[in-house]
Amino acid sequence: MSERSLVVVSGGLSQPSSTRMLADRLADAAVAALAERGVAARVTVVELRDLAHAVVDMTLTGYAGADLAAAQEALAGADGVVAVSPVFTASYAGIFKSFVDVLDKDALRGTPVVLGATGGTARHSLAVDHALRPLFAYLGADVVPTGVFAATDDWAAAGTAEVAPLPDRVRRAGVQLAERVAGRAPVGRAGLFDAVPSFEDMLGA
Repeated sequence: MSERSLVVVSGGLSQPSSTRMLADRLADAAVAALAERGVAARVTVVELRDLAHAVVDMTLTGYAGADLAAAQEALAGADGVVAVSPVFTASYAGIFKSFVDVLDKDALRGTPVVLGATGGTARHSLAVDHALRPLFAYLGADVVPTGVFAATDDWAAAGTAEVAPLPDRVRRAGVQLAERVAGRAPVGRAGLFDAVPSFEDMLGA
């Protein structure tokens, strides 16, 4: 079975966090969909709450501490990313944007990404498409079509016998991420010998 790396970025500020809960469910859906395709997933979680001071320090000094550097390296080497932020003032959280600002500009170029957001009410649901999606498009990420927003009421509905849209959207987004991750060569392994001519090419030269 081949293996891919998934990095989960959670911008939740509380513990426990509905943002982390949504991020975990999206990751679980992607892991399950990858397993169905014969691909194992190695999941790394980046909690931005724990990196808040390091992000500010790097913004001011240009130097990344060990934990922040490890998070940056994990994202640069990820085969797929789950990125979820709470919505504040109709947009992503400040710590989420500050973390993105200290990433290398090409860190997520071409990387499959699924986007999620959480908020108190459905009034904030457009934040995924109006705030997060343009940000990741600017970074050159390969953002899957389905974004997932979860309001407080969505979590209550998800635990009932009623048909709720949140679990369905989570599954759909997870499958879309898995399809793109499985369809690409693992990061860091493809292209290693691309510049080396084949034996046949050398004989024909």
